[in-house]
Amino acid sequence: MTDTRIEKDSLGEIEVPTDSYYGAQTERARQNFPVSNLRFPRRFIAAMGLIKREAAVVNAETGIVEKRLADAIVQAAEEVIDGKHDKDFVVDIFQTGSGTSTNMNTNEVIGNRAIEILGGTIGSKSPVHPNDHVNAGQSSNDTIPTAIHVSAYSAIAEDLEPALEVLAKSLGRKAEELDDVVKIGRTHLQDAVPVRLGQEFSGYAQQVKNGIDRMEAARTRLAELALGGTAVGTGLNARPGFADRVIARIAERTGHPFRPAPNKFEALAAKDACVEASGALKTVAASLRKIANDIRWLGSGPRCGIGELNLPALQPGSSIMPGKVNPVIPESVIMVAAQVMGNDTTIGISGMLGNFELNVMMPVLAYNLLQSIDLLANASRMLAEKCIDGLKPDRKRAEELVEQSLALVTSLAPRIGYDKAAKVAKTAYAEGRTVREVCEELDVLPKEELEEALDARKMTEGGIL
Repeated sequence: MTDTRIEKDSLGEIEVPTDSYYGAQTERARQNFPVSNLRFPRRFIAAMGLIKREAAVVNAETGIVEKRLADAIVQAAEEVIDGKHDKDFVVDIFQTGSGTSTNMNTNEVIGNRAIEILGGTIGSKSPVHPNDHVNAGQSSNDTIPTAIHVSAYSAIAEDLEPALEVLAKSLGRKAEELDDVVKIGRTHLQDAVPVRLGQEFSGYAQQVKNGIDRMEAARTRLAELALGGTAVGTGLNARPGFADRVIARIAERTGHPFRPAPNKFEALAAKDACVEASGALKTVAASLRKIANDIRWLGSGPRCGIGELNLPALQPGSSIMPGKVNPVIPESVIMVAAQVMGNDTTIGISGMLGNFELNVMMPVLAYNLLQSIDLLANASRMLAEKCIDGLKPDRKRAEELVEQSLALVTSLAPRIGYDKAAKVAKTAYAEGRTVREVCEELDVLPKEELEEALDARKMTEGGIL
């Protein structure tokens, strides 16, 4: 049986585990919300610790909090930033929509640890009080949205965009490496005119580069922080200049250009910046899904599929079919894309639940937003390093499919007319022969002119052959 201590809050006494740094309000929330066992991720907890740390410094400088207490709060908050107390962040994601329970979880952990540092009794709220000292100048309503923006911005800039850069470069290298491989193009899942593998991969690389641009644009609004709005946006109980100074310190500490939101009422009531960022994440997910699925199909086979690409063999693919190897990395990426799409729906709905002065779905919004960033960052690196880098073309297969394609007649149309070219294609299809064979039999063009018109490599360079 867990040993407990008695703590008090405005509702009275409650038993709290003796070995915990959290207090009464956290324990009530832990008991009230046994919903999912989902918790805020590491980056969010670190952001909360950072806000409390820099607030304590500014509160000490302005005389709101005694320096001795502030120093202990700073030390405790630094430990939260470093992840030393993650086990004490126990509140479920599906809690009060403002995230008040998690804000108080943070205040209590930091407050009790600061009390311990100062030689006091944990749970006594003396000499450090979770509300009066740790939360001074703040409200859950401005700290939670601030933590969402700080953690999401940092995760995009430090994790996702670098991972996308890795993927874009990998695809770019592969585009150069495969540029001499001529293959058949496909539109509507039907044979189309020839294209080079390098050209296909250059399109994939551009998709990822565009995704980086989209994420950079979304970060612009995430850099705006709600801190200073306190309860409803008016800034009640926060000294003038408090939030600006705290935000400046957060910007200096992180190296990111955080700034006060130009309108605190918007910053508290709406979550449009998060919805915008999620939209960009959804677009990146769509790009990765397209790339991964194309590669999965191009590598299908090995004998009875398209088979123009050979994917790295990473693990056995079947418990019953010996020797089978599956495109496991593309499939993993496709599932990530599906999850991000689902998260975007949740975030979009959450963003609409700004009732008057406050959004009341911030915890689930934060969880889904940060999960999407994390998933896409990990999937991008995985796709690059475990799939794209090791791709090899099957040149013989690509050549065979080009020669068999009926779409080769396309380059003949300017020379012999659309109708006659269509007749060649239909004849070749009906008789199971190649376009070249039918053209030679029907003598549609002189031999040299026919060879020039059916040069698959030249077809990939545009113009009229």
